[in-house]
Amino acid sequence: MKFVIAPDSYKGSLTASKVGETMAKAVLEEIPEADVRIIPMADGGEGTVDALVQAAGGQVVPIQATGALGEQVDTYVGMIGDRSVPLTVIEVANIFGLPMVEAQQRNPMNTTSRGLGDAIRVMLDRGLRQFVIGLGGSATNDGGLGMLSALGVRFACRSGRTATGFGRELAELTGADWSGLDPRLRECRLTVACDVTNPLLGPQGASYVFGPQKGATPEQVASLDHALATYADLVEATAGSGLRDRAGAGAAGGLGFALLALGAEIVPGAQVVEETTSLQRHIAEADWVITGEGRSDGQTLFGKLPLHVAQVAKAAGKQAILISGSLGDDSERLNAHFAGCFSIVRGPAALRDCLEQAEFNLYECTRNVARLLIRSQKSV
Repeated sequence: MKFVIAPDSYKGSLTASKVGETMAKAVLEEIPEADVRIIPMADGGEGTVDALVQAAGGQVVPIQATGALGEQVDTYVGMIGDRSVPLTVIEVANIFGLPMVEAQQRNPMNTTSRGLGDAIRVMLDRGLRQFVIGLGGSATNDGGLGMLSALGVRFACRSGRTATGFGRELAELTGADWSGLDPRLRECRLTVACDVTNPLLGPQGASYVFGPQKGATPEQVASLDHALATYADLVEATAGSGLRDRAGAGAAGGLGFALLALGAEIVPGAQVVEETTSLQRHIAEADWVITGEGRSDGQTLFGKLPLHVAQVAKAAGKQAILISGSLGDDSERLNAHFAGCFSIVRGPAALRDCLEQAEFNLYECTRNVARLLIRSQKSV
């Protein structure tokens, strides 16, 4: 029996690689003769660099960049050199990701996306000109003001000073000077890996949909949305109109919008990883596909990675099984796409306990699934 195990990370507890290793160990415990291929996946969020570097035989490049609160953080990007044009892979989740900010400090007025601009400049200095940028999991809602500032765009404030790139400065902006933008960006190809389609503004935009989870109060949500509209006017005066309404412009607190202004192309994150890992070919050779994520619910149907894996499996005539950290609201809608949907949670428990026991619970749940598969096969 051949398995492809292609999970996302269980955010806050297990990386995609660890999830895959744990699932594979459980399958082999019950089916020792199984042929198991682990393909860690990502959709632009946490684990994107690791997934692509592992799949393509690249390398990790340690760098320093500006963190969410303006501090310097030690992080890394990926470099894939075994191709006609070397590729840099960056994920904002390991530069200014939400879990990197203590809960009591989460406030999108006080966070910045400067670190992405820092990372791009580091790799430009190394001669790289092709980038894949994963946007999931940021702590920011600055519309990419920080990133653009780090890349040389000067935004003037009412006080006469130049903005440094924090969310609180959006409401103060009066002008933008693009003359200092790093000219090397004109030589670059920027591909944005993104799993959301939200526009920049409005009820479905960055502030209203994602702001609260980043610590924004209802008053701050409304203020940020209003300020982002003024900011969008300044950016679009140079970069071209209509960018604010493009799918994905609201990703990562509006970073999608700023990257569109630099000429980037936004594509589904799962698609980028799928193509790099040759997932389709591996699934075509498998009997079963197992995927999963930290929490699966109705939102999984809107471009989340497990659904993408299931669709690839269906196109190849294979069945996918979902094993996730938990199953939430509207998860019954997932039944149409998976042969079975399983939660690893064994009973009522505090979140802290669930996170600490995730590896053990995942192992036991996957063993149960494997036993079911092997016994079902024997009964046929």
